[in-house]
Amino acid sequence: MTQNRVSTLLKEQRKFLIAYYMPEFPVPGSTLPVLEALQKSGIDIIELGIPYSDPIGDGPVIQEAAQIAIKNGVHTAGILKMVGKARAGEGCEKITVPVMLMGYCSPLIAYGGDCFLTDALGAGVDGLLIPDLPPEEAEDFLERAKGFGLSVVFFISPLTPVDRIRRIDALSTDFSYCFAVNATTGTGKLGETDREADIEAYLHRVRENTRKKFVVGFGIKDRKRIEKVWSVADGAVVGTALLQAIRDASTPQEAAAMAAEFCETLQGTGKQSTL
Repeated sequence: MTQNRVSTLLKEQRKFLIAYYMPEFPVPGSTLPVLEALQKSGIDIIELGIPYSDPIGDGPVIQEAAQIAIKNGVHTAGILKMVGKARAGEGCEKITVPVMLMGYCSPLIAYGGDCFLTDALGAGVDGLLIPDLPPEEAEDFLERAKGFGLSVVFFISPLTPVDRIRRIDALSTDFSYCFAVNATTGTGKLGETDREADIEAYLHRVRENTRKKFVVGFGIKDRKRIEKVWSVADGAVVGTALLQAIRDASTPQEAAAMAAEFCETLQGTGKQSTL
């Protein structure tokens, strides 16, 4: 089976920037223009959220985005259809960067196990991040996903003991995802002086006990924080700050323009973000 885009990308010896986006946020029709803007802005991997009514790991910004997405008609099958269009260049420049889906177990179970994996692969999805799928209960799903050539990412938190970090590293297909702080998305205070030492020690502990690459998310909103994360980890994930940057857009084109402008600040080429 052809190696997926995530596996190919992670062979490159450099740091990565990942963007999380909730489909059809903030207005219907935004998804394809925003994906194009993210790719043109140099984002290495795009995470697409699957909206869910009870997102236990998400903070208020992503929860609000999920509710707006649901109101705008977003559902799992529709997301796969949009990924397929993006891959084919229908309605936007052809999307060639890795696309991963981040969502909870319930929508995937409702869709139907292998049916979901089949359709995700057919649409051009490269991998899955499922926050409420414990590694200890994931072996069957992980093997089936690998059979479809899909990467599966598991999560590490500051409270994860060393033996479990090693287990998560072994199970994650290509890389692991570290929560920078033990909080919901967008609510952590990454960068506070009194916590920097603890976070740095935690990430060094992860580095010492992993063989695969790992990325860091939660509380990352500007170039300074990205570079701080890059000094220890392999990639940085920006989600809440991106959604905040585009939330006031009234058209899909405006959402794409706002996304591009925000990504310029992340790349260090635009004006300093004030988010």
